[in-house]
Amino acid sequence: MFHTISYTGSREEQHNQVVSQLKSLICEEPDRIANLANASALLNFYLSDINWVGFYMFDGKELVLGPFQGLPACIRIPLGKGVCGTSAKERRSLRVDNVHAFPGHIACDAASNSEIVIPMIKNGELIGVLDMDSPLKSRFDELDQAFLEQFVQVLTEHL
Repeated sequence: MFHTISYTGSREEQHNQVVSQLKSLICEEPDRIANLANASALLNFYLSDINWVGFYMFDGKELVLGPFQGLPACIRIPLGKGVCGTSAKERRSLRVDNVHAFPGHIACDAASNSEIVIPMIKNGELIGVLDMDSPLKSRFDELDQAFLEQFVQVLTEHL
């Protein structure tokens, strides 16, 4: 069962606490949707200054909206379109300080100003992306990216 904790220590230590919580949440649950839903809720609870966090899952052709926290979102995103589609196509993390300057940005929420997307790769195959938006410009830094990449790796290994 999930217990609310007060995150203490450095940002790195706090990030490690969240990864440990994720492991506890997903360790005995085989259902992919349940685990993705809890993962998005955990990140939404833990991180400040975000207005959307969730997953887009790859169906073999395009990204399809999965579990998330935030306002209703775009349902389908072609590979190579917007930040999510570009991250998925290139299979690399993208951290965008100002989404309005990103060519082809897909604006699901006009309040979003920065975004980070982490691809979910398992056994060399794309299974989806973690997408996170913030109303603040330059909200996400290198430490956030490293934390979210670790978070996604732990989650993806279990899916």
